[in-house]
Amino acid sequence: MTAQPVRPEHSDPETDSVMDVPPFKPSLVKAVFRDVTPMHVSRSAAWAAASVTRTVLTEIIDGARRTAAEEARKKLFPGDLVSAIDRNVELEVGAKWYDHSPTFKGLTGVLYDAEGVIVPSRKRSRSRKPSAVVGAHRFEAGVKKLLRSQGATAVPAMVRDLNGIASVFLTDLAQEAAMVVREGGAKRFGTVTLVTSGEPAPPPFLKDSLRALSARRGHGRTIGRDDILAATTNQLFGGNLRQRALTEAREATQNTSAG
Repeated sequence: MTAQPVRPEHSDPETDSVMDVPPFKPSLVKAVFRDVTPMHVSRSAAWAAASVTRTVLTEIIDGARRTAAEEARKKLFPGDLVSAIDRNVELEVGAKWYDHSPTFKGLTGVLYDAEGVIVPSRKRSRSRKPSAVVGAHRFEAGVKKLLRSQGATAVPAMVRDLNGIASVFLTDLAQEAAMVVREGGAKRFGTVTLVTSGEPAPPPFLKDSLRALSARRGHGRTIGRDDILAATTNQLFGGNLRQRALTEAREATQNTSAG
């Protein structure tokens, strides 16, 4: 049995149970990684990636719940998702899904050619090649479990958006982790710290942690837990969400074997 992750500071009795629920199974994580890379994924890496994805989706749902609560609603709508992302830029993950979802239509900008004519959006590919968009439905059971654990329900369009964001985020995380393995460590280009007005600044990301993630050790054909942690530092902005995701991933893998 794995250790339970540390709960976020802003949790309340209604949402505490979410951290006791493992919504995204390691088998699903490994299936996503197989779509991206032939590298072996260790057990601890799969648990870490599942934990990071859970943390991110939990935060997104919590932001949407806060928006819905202002209108005395528990059922979440796509507009609540957009508002949550607008209020907290840390939640802007899985951006490839935005071009696919009607929820974000018109919010991602309109492209014009040299003559000022609108460039039509890309048509959906009929390729059989696995993609995060095509595989989004695999996340529905986990998303619904997260919603239930937070005492919320969502309309089908909202569930579909959460599925897509989870799928795209985990796919991006898999690609980043594979790159970490290929390049022998995390490539960092500075750290951005996001601070919300009226809230304390997040704790600094320790130099020792950065050094540990930058100098990779391990098999060159296996993605390990530390590769997931390094990928997480590059996928998430340098704020509370990233720090919480890293902390909870470490806790989730504390008693998990590396194989």
